[in-house]
Amino acid sequence: QLQASGGGVVQAGGSLRLSCEVSGGTFSDYALAWFRQAPGKGREFVAALRWGGGRYAYADSVKGRFAISRDNAKNTVYLQMNSLNPEDTSVYYCAGRIRWTVNYGSTSEYDYWGQGTLVTVSS
Repeated sequence: QLQASGGGVVQAGGSLRLSCEVSGGTFSDYALAWFRQAPGKGREFVAALRWGGGRYAYADSVKGRFAISRDNAKNTVYLQMNSLNPEDTSVYYCAGRIRWTVNYGSTSEYDYWGQGTLVTVSS
């Protein structure tokens, strides 16, 4: 199971850190990702990593501003979001699958989803 948290309201230019706690164990090839969905839009890929290391991926829209990381001891994946702008306003979801995939940006590749956490960026 995945439990996302850390959303809130922040002014443009500010930062937030989202957390996704993974219960039930992890494996070195496990893939964890963040997606987001703005009102009236489809769910889009944000960032992904391979739990055992060596694989990181970002959407072009967040490169240089967002960073995905993990804490093995806490079984938690983080999404550090800096330089936020109103276009980043969305519900953010964490997602997982047993094996890393080259199609990490596709929602259909993931078997497990967290409940979503709302991020609102005010101008």
